[in-house]
Amino acid sequence: MNGTIRVGNLFGIPFYVHPSWFLVLGLVTWSYGGGVAAQFPQLSGGFPWVLGFIAALLLFASVLAHELGHSFVAIRQGIEVKSINLFLFGGLANLEKESSTPEAAFWVAIAGPLVSLVLFGLLTLIGIGTGVSGPLAAILGLLASINLALALFNLIPGLPLDGGNILKAIVWKITGNPYKGVVFAGRVGQIIGWVAIASGLFLGQFWNLLVGWFLLQNAGRAAQTARVQDKLAGLKAEDAVTPNSPIVPAELSLREFANEYIIGKGNWSRFLVTDEEGQLVGAIAVDDLKTISTSQWPETQVKELMQPCQLDTTVKSDQSLLEVVTLLEQQKLTQLPVIRENGVLVGILEKAYIISLLQKRAQANPA
Repeated sequence: MNGTIRVGNLFGIPFYVHPSWFLVLGLVTWSYGGGVAAQFPQLSGGFPWVLGFIAALLLFASVLAHELGHSFVAIRQGIEVKSINLFLFGGLANLEKESSTPEAAFWVAIAGPLVSLVLFGLLTLIGIGTGVSGPLAAILGLLASINLALALFNLIPGLPLDGGNILKAIVWKITGNPYKGVVFAGRVGQIIGWVAIASGLFLGQFWNLLVGWFLLQNAGRAAQTARVQDKLAGLKAEDAVTPNSPIVPAELSLREFANEYIIGKGNWSRFLVTDEEGQLVGAIAVDDLKTISTSQWPETQVKELMQPCQLDTTVKSDQSLLEVVTLLEQQKLTQLPVIRENGVLVGILEKAYIISLLQKRAQANPA
């Protein structure tokens, strides 16, 4: 999964680690272990580095708890959590779909920071209430500050951070359009990204440069995706059917099929087959004609050579085009048949034609 490594499963949710996290693991172990060794010289041998490694694992657990916060709220809303991915800048809960309302989206977004803030409070109270000292107190203090930093960093109001998703939900609530929320929060994320890069260059802060680059890349991608989704949302599957889709009647002879639909007519390699009522009954590939002698083409009908079509590989004509595009992406398909409620075939919906349609609409309405 995009170069990540599966490392476990919690509450039925698989979680993955990006290789960049091993860099974080090593850096935290090295820096904190060195700090412990300097602060507590009585600790001998490799014990400071063991404590550093434990602190790094607890940092890992804190980020995981943050993402589980998002996940549990999403699950309560009936949304499947496909995975949790941890990487250099934190983590990401991969949800099956968006929340259905801005209020629900708000609670999913804010759940992670709330978990981090609660952990910060609990760890601080434990450190103060128990009166622990030495390396244990240092680890508690480190974890408390890490969880506070996780909450505050993720509350920055720009996508793809939680604060950006909170801002998206607010704009969605005000405008009634979820895609406008994403575009607005994405633009804010880009502005913050440029500010972070500028401050990094001016102050010589490499971390600011990394954060700025991260925000620019992901916020821009989110805004661009939202603009496409917004254009798709107003369209149905029948609006994107390819003109002159490859459809042939079942009663046609193979000779008529070859003369009228294949020779000099285009580059279709596969045709959908319909009965007398226009309902989808199967499909025939051009190469299938090679299995029949040309002398038999006049008396052989298309339906004798066609293969049955599975109805679960079709979409309804009034189905949202956005849902159809999502289906194409999930199942890695390039085209799907479009049918009406009564089974009558409308035509073929192709990914390439959808892209062409969107480009034409963008040129006609550049705003």
